[in-house]
Amino acid sequence: MDTVFDAFMAAANAAPDHSFLCAPPSPGRAYHPDGVEYTYAQVRAEALALRARYAAAEYGHGHRVGLLFENRPEFFFHYLALNALGAGVVPINPDYRHDELLYQMDHSGAELVVTIPARMDALEEVARERAKQLPVVDAEEPPAALPKAGPAPRKDAPGLDTECALLYTSGTTGRPKGCILTNHYYLNAGAWYRDMGGRAAIEHGRERFMNPLPLFHMNCMAVTATCAILTANCLILPERFSPRRWWPDAAASRATIIHYLGVMPPLLLNQEPAPEERRHRIKFGVGAGVEPQLHEPFETRFGFPLVEVWGMTETGRILADRFEPREVHTRAFGRPHGGFEARVVDEQDRELPADVQGELVVRWGGPEGPRHGFFTGYLKNAEATEEAWRGGWFHTGDAVRRDASGMLYFVDRKKNIIRRSGENIAAAEVEACLQAHEAVAQVAVLAVPDEIREEEVMACVVPMPGSVADARLANDLADWCLGRLAYFKAPGWILFVDGLPTTRTQKVQKTQIFPPGEDPRRRPGSLDLRARKKRG
Repeated sequence: MDTVFDAFMAAANAAPDHSFLCAPPSPGRAYHPDGVEYTYAQVRAEALALRARYAAAEYGHGHRVGLLFENRPEFFFHYLALNALGAGVVPINPDYRHDELLYQMDHSGAELVVTIPARMDALEEVARERAKQLPVVDAEEPPAALPKAGPAPRKDAPGLDTECALLYTSGTTGRPKGCILTNHYYLNAGAWYRDMGGRAAIEHGRERFMNPLPLFHMNCMAVTATCAILTANCLILPERFSPRRWWPDAAASRATIIHYLGVMPPLLLNQEPAPEERRHRIKFGVGAGVEPQLHEPFETRFGFPLVEVWGMTETGRILADRFEPREVHTRAFGRPHGGFEARVVDEQDRELPADVQGELVVRWGGPEGPRHGFFTGYLKNAEATEEAWRGGWFHTGDAVRRDASGMLYFVDRKKNIIRRSGENIAAAEVEACLQAHEAVAQVAVLAVPDEIREEEVMACVVPMPGSVADARLANDLADWCLGRLAYFKAPGWILFVDGLPTTRTQKVQKTQIFPPGEDPRRRPGSLDLRARKKRG
């Protein structure tokens, strides 16, 4: 199999009546409020029909098409059709605002964008501003003939090295980076998950994965969906995570495996006990970030293990604490295995002894070379790609430690990244947005704890002379960010300060803003704006 489409067709031909995609019922939802389920045969028919339409419009090998579908099953109709032709897809975060959409469409060079009706106007506005033509198509009411592609596609057939998707991931330097991911990356990621075993053992044709994570993230689109295809299993796509709906959805959709983020276990534990929480068929959960003190109580109450994993868009493969005895009272996420190698190094890339905290670096140890199965590189940013791969190891930026047995333990988030409800937010991107406001002289954005969302965005702002540092200005700054960034990136807290500590080269020293042990949210003058952060 050379493409994801090849793998899908193999599954559809072998198990046409198996369910592939499911959306649980969701009253009030704009699409499929009563729920929907598609078999492999039904998805095959939809994908083949769309493949013919895209081919007639001359889309093919070397093109990119933006897809904004939220977590709808129909995303896969277009994704598979385009993959069959060798065209890459650019999944779009539906919460993105104008500037973010314009950057992504500009940077990716997409030839076309297909979107849900609710975002047509926003993308047409982007198309008017983009220098290169960008046709925008309503996914629910497409034209009789799709707009023609620009340049002719490549003549060679798509293969393992053909781009499958361009996924954008937040880095520490502002704008998201576009990770080029090939068919080999996707097929390898799905096979790696399929073969993990232990408490995460997957049975062919008998599993139903319930994954509430977005399709513009590698977890759902690359790892879970491809694993489902390779095992003729079903992918369940809730609209989004809802603590109230979780157990009824899990029971009604007959989920056998669930995916989670660290924010989910405490929200589910805080729900009143209900019969549905034990009427499920779930064998295990796969995710990252469950608090050690909640891990065992969750498993005891709900009756299945949570298998902690580690992974990144760039790496494809995941590590998992999947064999008993699992270390549920720690932040263990497994040992390297199967040729996927890991080291813990200091700032000079020297390997550190056991139990000493350092940066996690990873690579493939087989004869194919260290980058085998990883992302191809950052689009239009060879310098950042090579910097990440310095010394032949991919530098994750994650602080971890390793014990004498090789078990790896998560210690801290990547430098200058805020992790809010599973979203990685680059502090530099929020800083750049705030710095453009006329009332802001200087700003530092950092993570603060949040009891529900793990971390929240806090902005320490030095106002311009003459500006009144009060709640009105804070709300003005919140409006400014909410109009330019996805809602989750806007500051949830703002603190006005007289100045920020800097180095001799005027670089802000964020670690010096607050004394060790102080909760910045409790500093007098900290303004709580979290209620302003609502999905548009």
